Amino acid sequence: MSGNAAIQRDPAPIIACTISRDVQEFDLLIEDMETELGEGWGDLTVEDALAFFGQPESDTLEFIAVAMDDRDEADLARFAEVIRQAAKRKIKAIVIAEEVSPIALHQLLKMGAEEFVPYPLPEGALHDAIERLRRPEPEPEAPPQPAQPALQKHGGGHSGAVFGVHGLAGGVGATTFAVNLAWELANIDKDKPPRVCLIDLDLQTGSVSTYLDLPRRDAVYELLSDTETADEESFQAALVSFNDKLHVLTAPGEMLPLDLVSSEDIQRIIDMARAYFDYVVIDMPTTLVMWTETVLNAADVYFTPIELDMRSAQNTLRMIRLLKSEDLPFNKMRFVLNRAPKFTDLSGKGRVKRMAESLDIEIGVQLSDGGKPVTQACDHGLPLAENNAKLALRKDIIKIAKSLHEISVSAEAAAK
Repeated sequence: MSGNAAIQRDPAPIIACTISRDVQEFDLLIEDMETELGEGWGDLTVEDALAFFGQPESDTLEFIAVAMDDRDEADLARFAEVIRQAAKRKIKAIVIAEEVSPIALHQLLKMGAEEFVPYPLPEGALHDAIERLRRPEPEPEAPPQPAQPALQKHGGGHSGAVFGVHGLAGGVGATTFAVNLAWELANIDKDKPPRVCLIDLDLQTGSVSTYLDLPRRDAVYELLSDTETADEESFQAALVSFNDKLHVLTAPGEMLPLDLVSSEDIQRIIDMARAYFDYVVIDMPTTLVMWTETVLNAADVYFTPIELDMRSAQNTLRMIRLLKSEDLPFNKMRFVLNRAPKFTDLSGKGRVKRMAESLDIEIGVQLSDGGKPVTQACDHGLPLAENNAKLALRKDIIKIAKSLHEISVSAEAAAK
C-alpha cells in the first residue's frame, strides 16, 4: 500500500512509513515492508513527510524507512531534515541506501538515523533492523570508573608543544618514528615525566594502534563526528593508555574519508590535547588534505621523514613548491632521512649531500636502518625501547626526544 491518501483512508494505525523520492524504484523494500507489517504502513514523499509529522496520525509511528540512491545526494539536506524531525518526535529511522557515499550516510546517521541497510536489501536485513529498533533500551548503568587517571589541564595558560610527523612517501617509517618519538618523550625524565599524547590522524590506514597493540574505540569516531560538543569526558573516553605512560588517540575502527573532519574539527582536537598534555605527537596521512595546513600551523616542529630515493626527492620538491606558493610556514619542517647510510658508507653520504643540495634543504636528522628488529617490534605491538633497547635507531630517536625536551624546558623556564 502506498500514497499519502492511503494513509488517511486506512483506519488501521500506521506504525511505519517509507519516505523517498519514488518508492516504486525500491520494489524490494515494498515487498519486505508488506511482509513485516502487512497493512500497517504507508508511503510519503520527502515533501509530504514533514507536514505529516505535524498531524495526529503520526502519533502511532514507530519508525520510518528513508530510501534513497546516489541521485538523491543533491537533495541530502531535506532527507537529513526529515530524519532530524523524526528523531525529535522519538520516531526511529532506518536508512535504505543504494550507492550513497559514506559522507552522506555519515551525515544522516549524525542527524539521528539508528540503522543503515544497503539496497538491494539482503535477505532478512530489514527484519533484523526492525527487530533491533524494537528492542527495549537497557536500564542506565552507573558510569564506569575511568581506566586511567582523570586528565588534568595545564595551569597558568601553558599549553603543550605539538610535533607533526608527515611521511612524504609510503613506507618511509613515519608511523614508526611518531610512535617511538612519543614513547621516548614520555620516558625522557624519570623524576618528572612529561604528559604525552599521540594522535593518529590517518583515518584510513593509521597503524599506531597496531604498533602499540591497542584497541580502536568507538568513542574515537564519536569524537571526530561531533567535536563542537566534545568535552573533557568525551576526549578522555576516546583515549587509550599504553603502559600507563602514553595516551593515544587511535585512528577509528573503520576506514573513513579523510574529509570526514574539517579544519575546525582538527583544530579543536589539537586545542584539547594541548590543554592536557605537555607534548602532542600527530601522525599524519601521506595524502594532503584541507586540514594539513591546520596541523602545520599548530605544530612547533613538523617532521617529514624521507628516504634516499627518487620518489622521496620528487615528493619533497613538490611539497616545498606547494608550501612556498601558499605562503605556509615552510621553516617548521624538519627533514628526517630514514635508513640513512652508515658512517663508513662514504658513497652513500655523498648521495645524501647531493640530494640536500639539489632540493635546497637541510637534512638535519638521519636515522639508522633498524632492519628486521623494527618490523618485529611493530608486529609485537611494542616500542623499540621495550623490544630492542640497544638498537641504533632507538638511540637516534632518543637524541631527538632529548633535544626537543631541553628546548621545551628552557622555553618554559624563560617564560616564567
